[in-house]
Amino acid sequence: MPIPGHIDPVPVPRPAVVREDGRTDLIGLTRDQMRAVLADAGLEPKQAKLRAKQIWHWIYNRGATEFSAMTDIAKAQHPWLTERFVIGRPEVVEAQVSTDGTRKWLLRSADGQDYEMVFIPDADRGTLCVSSQVGCTLNCRFCHTGTMRLVRNLTAGEIVSQVMLARDSLGEWPSQPEGRMLTNIVMMGMGEPLYNFDNVRDGLSIVMDGDGLALSKRRITLSTSGVVPMMARAGEEIGVNLAVSLHAVTKEVRDEIVPLNRKYGIEELLQACADYPGANNARRITFEYVMLKDKNDSDEEARELVRLLKKYNLPAKVNLIPFNPWPGAPYDTSTPERVRAFSNIIFEAGISAPVRTPRGRDIDAACGQLKTAAEKKSRAQMDREAEEKMAALG
Repeated sequence: MPIPGHIDPVPVPRPAVVREDGRTDLIGLTRDQMRAVLADAGLEPKQAKLRAKQIWHWIYNRGATEFSAMTDIAKAQHPWLTERFVIGRPEVVEAQVSTDGTRKWLLRSADGQDYEMVFIPDADRGTLCVSSQVGCTLNCRFCHTGTMRLVRNLTAGEIVSQVMLARDSLGEWPSQPEGRMLTNIVMMGMGEPLYNFDNVRDGLSIVMDGDGLALSKRRITLSTSGVVPMMARAGEEIGVNLAVSLHAVTKEVRDEIVPLNRKYGIEELLQACADYPGANNARRITFEYVMLKDKNDSDEEARELVRLLKKYNLPAKVNLIPFNPWPGAPYDTSTPERVRAFSNIIFEAGISAPVRTPRGRDIDAACGQLKTAAEKKSRAQMDREAEEKMAALG
């Protein structure tokens, strides 16, 4: 068995999450899967097909969470459905609202695992930052989430249900494309989406389905730290916008702050970006670049970034992200003057390089800060226990 480490995900498949009440959660199932579980539960094939169509509409267009709300299904069948199935939502352990309007939810799965999602409102859009894993395996040194251990992948249903819960909270049912606060999704929460490829693909297919949550693929962005072998598949099978966590332009620095670089280097990563299906000037690849004081923020590194993007002829946009500090972080934030100078060099080369305004810092919801309160408490408890043991040993 391969040994889990800094770079590879845990390779052992984990058993599916089973609810204590034995019911099947319908969120995240395809239409065919929904029809199949209804048929397996005892419905005749034609009735299972009809009921699946009706339930799909009620779940994803009306936001129903109870079968009793489904008025075109006979009342006599509601108890039968309720006994066998559930329209799930994650448990909300804590919901916080930042002074800038950013919202963060600490969520808990049916098997007691905690993860987070964030909603960022702007004047012309509202972006939901969705998690793909409980914890993370990549250990990027600037990222607070990366200090967590990887527990498991989130299921397709758990990915979709984050969007459902956000719609609940924002009062956006019934579903319609106009006038929604939630207009965009970024797979930039906890975890590396391409290390949970199947569930991310299947979850986003429901989000993008015209009869599902009906969010255009042009309004969805998947962020990766550079899992090169999966990038082409992501373009072909998911087809959403691509964001790459680059953060450095030399092997030495990127090896340090993004350990995945030791396996898939910068040149290999940029070639995969050049080959990404559908990338063009209308659908540019976003390169995320966190600004770390005296680590990756020099004029020389800005010029090298320009050189690399032009070498691979990449339709690119560079998002410059002021580092969001957290207790014990090994880096400092670049000064505003340094960030502006770095940005100007890239802009002058004809490449867009906006500086991202930090959002939700006061509730630890900013980029790189996601880390569940439960994890914080458990680590704090472990630290106290370690101190007590040391004290006992004299």
